[in-house]
Amino acid sequence: MTTPPPQGQAPYPPQGQAPYPPQGQAPYPPQPGFPQQAAPYAPVPPQAPKRKISFKMIRTIVIVVIALGAAIGGYLSSRNDADTAKVGDCMHRGSTNDTNPDLEVVDCGSSKAQFVVLAKVKGTYSGTSAQISCETKAKDFQYAYTEQKSGSDFLLCLKDYKK
Repeated sequence: MTTPPPQGQAPYPPQGQAPYPPQGQAPYPPQPGFPQQAAPYAPVPPQAPKRKISFKMIRTIVIVVIALGAAIGGYLSSRNDADTAKVGDCMHRGSTNDTNPDLEVVDCGSSKAQFVVLAKVKGTYSGTSAQISCETKAKDFQYAYTEQKSGSDFLLCLKDYKK
């Protein structure tokens, strides 16, 4: 025996109607005075992943900056050294140490100009050989300056610069 359906309700949804509310809609009608909320099953848009700055990246940047600073500093400090001097250039003695006077090229019109280069001779010289070489290259020299760097040894024959 079968029981009849209750009065006023259809046992099946009407033709063309889904038994549940459509996706994205609340299962109940909105109430006045209450804010609308999104359905809990609404899709969340994907977020772009945040890029992290790693310790290795920071360390690499710091090393590159230090290396560039050292290279630039080395270039700037060496561009007026005695090894760049030519005949006729004026020189300034940067220190009072006789074994390492720290000569640098300066403008002859500068108040720093102390010596003038009479001759520049490539090669290794010391003591009397420097004196003899300067005597043959420049008769009126007063000072002989030798510098020995790897592969760029030279001798400068100098005299006082008179302004």
